Amino acid sequence: MRLLIVEDDPALQRSLAATLREENYAVDTAPDGEEGLYKARENAYDAILLDIMLPRLDGWQVLESLRPGITTPVLMLTARDAVPDRIRGLDHGADDYLTKPFDIDELLARIRALIRRSAGKTHPAITLPGGITLDTAARRVTGVNGREIPLTAREYSLLEYLALHRGEVVSRATLYEHLFDEDDDTFSNLLDVHVSNLRKKLGPDLIQTRRGHGYSIEK
Repeated sequence: MRLLIVEDDPALQRSLAATLREENYAVDTAPDGEEGLYKARENAYDAILLDIMLPRLDGWQVLESLRPGITTPVLMLTARDAVPDRIRGLDHGADDYLTKPFDIDELLARIRALIRRSAGKTHPAITLPGGITLDTAARRVTGVNGREIPLTAREYSLLEYLALHRGEVVSRATLYEHLFDEDDDTFSNLLDVHVSNLRKKLGPDLIQTRRGHGYSIEK
């Protein structure tokens, strides 16, 4: 899953980006509202973490410019905890609101919930064909016997994205957009390698190839 952090505090931006990358997210950053708005419009993100007090364009302006055309979930991060500010953010298209300082585990839980809801999923456990269960809260995969199946960070991210969009054919371009950040080489054959490895670990029939279109997990 790919996230955008729009935060002008360099230390907080670096800390958040490092933490989220440790949690296997692809992460892009922007130091001001203008760059954040540009990246949000030009790239496909699964969630945006948006500070309110930003240079050039503040968080309110970024949010109002994004909505309603761009439906990417937005989590507002701010030191302003007054109720009217929270109401304003939610009423103008924010999906969630978290006040600084915040607990990192709560932030991670809120991000996971936003991504699930945007994909129409309400429960963290997703049951897949072949008795495979993907737990998006614990970020683990188990087989029919309940035993955990070890996956690399990128393998898990690929499986999670396809599972959240089960029944859809997801193009290679879309997968690259959502699994790799702006510093990754998106012209490599990494996607083919990860799909091949998942088939070895989870069975050859779980991920279907649609020639010329992409990949899917059947309903």
